[in-house]
Amino acid sequence: MYFVEEMTQHEIAQKLGIGRVTVVRLLAAARERNEVKISIGDRLIECVDLERQLEERFGIAEAIVVPLSARDADATAPVSAATGEYVSSMVRSNMKIGVGWGRTLVSSLSYMGERPVENVSVVSLLGGIMKARHFNPAEFAWRFATLYQADCYLMTAPLVVDSPETRRTLIERCGLRDIFDLARSLDAVVLGAAGTGPEATAHRSRFISDADRESVIKAGAVGDLLFNFFGANGQLVDHPINERVMSVPLDIVKQVPVRVLAAGGVSKVPALGGALRLLRPSVLITDQYAAADLLKLAD
Repeated sequence: MYFVEEMTQHEIAQKLGIGRVTVVRLLAAARERNEVKISIGDRLIECVDLERQLEERFGIAEAIVVPLSARDADATAPVSAATGEYVSSMVRSNMKIGVGWGRTLVSSLSYMGERPVENVSVVSLLGGIMKARHFNPAEFAWRFATLYQADCYLMTAPLVVDSPETRRTLIERCGLRDIFDLARSLDAVVLGAAGTGPEATAHRSRFISDADRESVIKAGAVGDLLFNFFGANGQLVDHPINERVMSVPLDIVKQVPVRVLAAGGVSKVPALGGALRLLRPSVLITDQYAAADLLKLAD
């Protein structure tokens, strides 16, 4: 009851009809007779070791590595669970939080504790409201804000526009400058890293065409952050789409004090490696196999 069901000593005393002091004595006696043993599995020990290595190798303040049943298993659920729990514990009064998008982040909403938090602002860091998709950035930001009864600020623009000139016009003349200015005072950002394969959220949600995806890959892209495509070296690739994306510039995002990056799966390792160099996150949440491959990639 105490160790498995996580009941308090008071709850156990009430349920059994005995005094709390008696419960304390019974628990102490059980420990003394070695009837209670707490063991940590090898897989969890490996995850803790990987966390320390990631922190040292990439200068991360906190790495969270979750176990995965097999190398080819879908890492979305465990990484999403860890992300939701971390973010939920992070949210506090008077906080401004910028958010990205993607399958992992959307799934993490199920693991966040819903509660009212005073004076919280949630800012969507990229456009996309013109398409009502399940993984739409605006939809994710709105649902996130609803959990904490927070104010929500959306970038009411397409994810990608037709030209750099259109982008500048939307920012300067159509009211989006306020979002960019607000981003300069964020306390934390929560982002996912996407690869460039056909399984990537941007491609599956039709935010990027087959032709554009192929051309950014030819330009050297291994992934994207807020739809800004970068190479393995962590530098943005020289491609026109990076000049047309409606997102807060990464130079601003990198100045935010708490930068949470969440992604898992070995297929995302190249993207994660580049994202680590580009974003320099303070918190990384991933799975054990991706973590191990990241360390090999860095050697």
